Amino acid sequence: MYDVVLLTLASERDAPGGCGSGGACCGGATDPTTQTDGGQASPAQSGGDTERCATERPRVPVLACSDALIARGARVEMITAHSDAEIDAVLARLDGPARPDGLTWPDPDGKTRLVVATASDGQLRAVLRRLVRRYAPAPSRRPTDLPGNRTLPDLPPVAVLPLDPARGGPQQDLAAQLGLPRDPAAVAAAVVDGTARRLDLLRNDGGSVTLDGALLGAADEAGQPLHWRARVEVDDTVLTNGDEPLLACVVGNAGGYARLDDVVLLSAPDPADGQIEVAVAVPVVVRSALGRKRVRLEVRRTRGRAVSVLPREGKVPYLDDGVEGELTRKRSWWIEPGAWAVWSI
Repeated sequence: MYDVVLLTLASERDAPGGCGSGGACCGGATDPTTQTDGGQASPAQSGGDTERCATERPRVPVLACSDALIARGARVEMITAHSDAEIDAVLARLDGPARPDGLTWPDPDGKTRLVVATASDGQLRAVLRRLVRRYAPAPSRRPTDLPGNRTLPDLPPVAVLPLDPARGGPQQDLAAQLGLPRDPAAVAAAVVDGTARRLDLLRNDGGSVTLDGALLGAADEAGQPLHWRARVEVDDTVLTNGDEPLLACVVGNAGGYARLDDVVLLSAPDPADGQIEVAVAVPVVVRSALGRKRVRLEVRRTRGRAVSVLPREGKVPYLDDGVEGELTRKRSWWIEPGAWAVWSI
């Protein structure tokens, strides 16, 4: 018999971010890794409008999943988290026995299992970010049993309970991309009788994580893309040195940002292949046989273990797992192969 925690984040239902913003869970539409000069998210970014944090009754899929889990013999607790501290209190139940080195480590036996009810990929990311903060050791305390290509241990598997219908088209949510169950009863079956499917995780030097991908770029009020410049480097490959205009840059782990309108940016993103796929879209002026000029969009792609993006000037807006932010300084992402996992049938 398993103890199962059904965790819901107390944010506005349509907010793309949710908890995990360094304080309260409301608002959350801004990436907490967008920092002020002091290195901390500003009050506006941390979403501290507590008047909007009234506790809601559990949504129907959460209640249905709870009933299905109980029917399968699980002991279930439903929790709505209003802050990072409340998320952390839930995650503490996933801790393993005390280690001789004093590190906090996940329980390999998984006696407690976690279901995250998500209204957006950003909410799932918020929980994974807190897991990383809990279990990633400081570089000075790196244990000998940590894999050489990782900075954190295997994170405890989570089950994903999507609260909204699956989106069609190329920009599906992560649960749909991974083929995870959406029906509450099927999610319950995956938790009790399923297997852990391990996936790659992207960490970045802003202190956050990425599950799906990040799309960097901007558009004007009419929806037309704006030019910007940045140096984009993947391992030892330079996709652009910052001297030419860009329309978009994608850092992909899965396929949520594989396309931009009708343009294919990522060819075959795989969230379990141990590599990041990166692409930049560069407008190139070419001449026809009659000498007429036209603009062609050139897409440059490569794969690797790490990528850095250095804006040449100004701020570069981006979406990271659906959460908005602005890049004002160099940002690096790196792959953590198989670091997180989902329960699947």
